[in-house]
Amino acid sequence: MRFAVPILSLSVGALVLAGCTATTTDTETSTGDGSCVGVASGSASDAISVVGNFGEEPTVTIDSPVSVDATERTIVSEGDGDLVESGSLALLDFTLYNAATGELATSTGFGTGQSIQLTVDEAVTLAGIVKTVECAHVGDRIASVVSSEDAFGDSGYADFGIEADDSVIFVVDVVDVVATAADGEEQDLPEDFPLSVEFDEDGRPTVTIADEDAPDELTIALTRVGDGTVVAAGDTVTVQYQGINWRTGEIFDESWGSGPTSFSTEGVIEGFGDALVGQAVGSQVVVIIPADLGYGPSGGNDSAGIEEDDTIVFVVDILATQSVS
Repeated sequence: MRFAVPILSLSVGALVLAGCTATTTDTETSTGDGSCVGVASGSASDAISVVGNFGEEPTVTIDSPVSVDATERTIVSEGDGDLVESGSLALLDFTLYNAATGELATSTGFGTGQSIQLTVDEAVTLAGIVKTVECAHVGDRIASVVSSEDAFGDSGYADFGIEADDSVIFVVDVVDVVATAADGEEQDLPEDFPLSVEFDEDGRPTVTIADEDAPDELTIALTRVGDGTVVAAGDTVTVQYQGINWRTGEIFDESWGSGPTSFSTEGVIEGFGDALVGQAVGSQVVVIIPADLGYGPSGGNDSAGIEEDDTIVFVVDILATQSVS
C-alpha cells in the first residue's frame, strides 16, 4: 500500500520506465579518483555544442542526424560536488533532443527549482539517463548521445516525437545528490513520549509502542533536527518513511528497503502532511496521528489492515523538498 501520490509529469515520467528497452555494454572510462567508472566520450557526444553556464538554460547546437550504436557522454563543464554513484538519488535539470532531427523533445528547465529526482539504477530508470550521470559529480554539465537501445528502442516515443530506433541526446546539469537518510543532529525523544525508536545501521527504524492509550491529538517529536530548506505547504518532499498501526504494533507500509519516495504534502493524509510542513530537510520526524487526521475520514484502509478508529505512527526522514509554485 502506498499512501503517496506520483508527482512526475507525463513527459519526464517516461524516464523511469525501466525495462522497456534492452541495454548495451558501452566503452567505459574512470571518473574522478578512479573509484567509479562511467561511459566514455566519443566523436558524437564531443560534436554537440553546448553554450552557457551551469544552472542556466543552455544553447545547444546539434548537427543532425546523429546516431550511435553505443551511448557516449562528454563532460561539458566539471563540478566538484558529490559523486553520483549507482543507486544514488540524483537531482537533475535536463533537456532531451531527438538526435535524428535535432528537435527538442522535453525539458525540466534549468535553475527553475523544478529539477527532477531520479534513481541512478537501470532497474527503475531509463538506461540512457543512468549512463549519462553515473560517476559524474554534482556541478557537472554533461552532453550525451544515447543509443536507441538505451532509450526508447524499436517502439520510439510518440509524445516526444521520437521514432523507432532513434538515438536521443541529453544535456544534463547534475544539481545535487539527495541523501538516503536524515543527517540532522541527533536528539532524544521527550521522556514522556509514548513510544521509543531504535535504528539499524541503514537508518531503518524499529518502533516500540507503550502499553497505554494513544494520544487524542496529533503528536510530533524529532529524533534528528536538520538545517536544510524548510518544508512549505504544497511542497513536493522526498522522504524515507515507516508506518505502524498503534493498535497492532505492526508495520503497514514503508519505503526502507525500496528507496526514498516523493509526494506533495497535500497529496497524503492530513496528519502526515501536517507533520512535515515547517520541518527542515535533514530532520527525522516521529508523528502519532489520530484517526480523524489519518484514515478515519475514509473509513479506514482495509488493504493496510487499518480500521476506522485506528491511530497510526510514522517515522519520516525528510531528504529534500521542492516548491511547485
